[in-house]
Amino acid sequence: MAFNYGSKAVFKIDDSGNVLRDVSTYLTSAGVPRAADTGETSALGGTSKAYIAGLIDGTFALEGLWDPTVDGYLAGILGNDSVGAALPDYEYGPAGSTGGFVKYTGKFILTAYEVQTPVDGPATFSAEGQLSGTQTRTTW
Repeated sequence: MAFNYGSKAVFKIDDSGNVLRDVSTYLTSAGVPRAADTGETSALGGTSKAYIAGLIDGTFALEGLWDPTVDGYLAGILGNDSVGAALPDYEYGPAGSTGGFVKYTGKFILTAYEVQTPVDGPATFSAEGQLSGTQTRTTW
């Protein structure tokens, strides 16, 4: 079984000009949780609940060290409010971007972006995205 250290992860997002930007070196944490809906199909007379598989959903969460360049990328795509515009892309490699390593890709809407500036530490940010449409698992 192969294990990987989290610091090897790679995360890229499109900026407002649809240019894929690697923001990995500014991140302290990244994750892409996904879940599948279920629909209950239990009927009268049954003794156990029954379900069918539904739609797949997902989000991502980023945390990192604030930087004016990354701030421009994230602030520029917050809400993706241009009607009819293509949603930005993301690429996520939990083990890095070496050939053959797993890569997740897809479209997203940036739903939250927050900057924190504590008096006793570095400026940081957090961001959340809602995945939209089909997400793909391939390799680099």
